[in-house]
Amino acid sequence: MKVLAVIALKAQYRLDVLLDVAGLARSTFFYRQAQLRRPDPKAALKAAVTRAFEKNHRRYGHRRVHRVLVDAGWRVAKKTVLAVMRELGLACRVRRRRRYVSYQGQVGAVAANILDRQFTAAAPNQKWVTDVTEFRVGEAKLYLSPVMDLFDRQIISYSIGRSPTTEFTNRSLRAALGTLGEQDYPIVHSDQGFHYQHSSWRRLLADAGAIQSMSRKANCYDNAIIENFFGHLKEEMFHHVRYLNLDALHTAIEDYIDWFNNDRISLRLDGLSPVQYRAQALAA
Repeated sequence: MKVLAVIALKAQYRLDVLLDVAGLARSTFFYRQAQLRRPDPKAALKAAVTRAFEKNHRRYGHRRVHRVLVDAGWRVAKKTVLAVMRELGLACRVRRRRRYVSYQGQVGAVAANILDRQFTAAAPNQKWVTDVTEFRVGEAKLYLSPVMDLFDRQIISYSIGRSPTTEFTNRSLRAALGTLGEQDYPIVHSDQGFHYQHSSWRRLLADAGAIQSMSRKANCYDNAIIENFFGHLKEEMFHHVRYLNLDALHTAIEDYIDWFNNDRISLRLDGLSPVQYRAQALAA
């Protein structure tokens, strides 16, 4: 900024020379200098925006930051929050697309697409989605298999392992099924990966009275919600962090899922986290 440059140099050089070089009128310079000395009228808002952004691990865009501010009593427009974040250089990460593919052809039974992209649920334990994603640290790999309830997008169970075996995915399913009530018979949707075609997976579902559903072949949009979760997870805690080993990554994934369930607000959940939204719904 020209005015700042003139201010920095005016103790060493004549002001009229600096203004001539900078192409600034004398009146314009003194007006801008007076503006710079005034207290910033947005100082409190900038501090609140920065706190909300940093508290949530720099993972919130302007809409979620705006919701945090409104819940704290601020009366401010979303566009104003966006402008402040741009001025301060506060930007959440943009997600990349890279998928782990477990499809190995038809190695077992393929179920119909019963979910059919109906990604909303009126109550808990009506519709679940699941998938597997892969992480790389050097030459080593780590895998995550979560089960998400579409009622509140909560991760109700997950398994983390170094090999994507059928037992690895079955372990997360068993943990999820263990949370069901006597009258709960969810649709459990997945892609056509070999884990989900396997007889052991289908047996677990059948024994619990759950209904199996599968995406159409090579159609990730049929399981878009869990893919969206993987996108947020990797962009917010993996792609921009260097992990020294798989144990450190394992701990980071557990911490992220705990934060995602308990603290990360969702605008579709009325500005609540999944756990808060479920507690409110069950108490109503």
